[in-house]
Amino acid sequence: MSDPEPIIPRTSGDIALADLLDRALHKGLVLWGEATISVAGVDLVYLGLKVLVASTETADRMRAAAASQSADPKVRAG
Repeated sequence: MSDPEPIIPRTSGDIALADLLDRALHKGLVLWGEATISVAGVDLVYLGLKVLVASTETADRMRAAAASQSADPKVRAG
């Protein structure tokens, strides 16, 4: 009978799916893409995708930061 393969511990470079999801919700993640299906140079279908993945707390923080920048007269004049 052969010995089972040894269990190799995770190194610091490995990231679990839960860690990635936590980071995406905390920092925010934007997915942006587009695709066009065309035949003989004629566009038949256009698909645009813009997705923001973030927690409500992160989204509120981003909204507040954007509002404060647009209200700051130095930023508009800049």
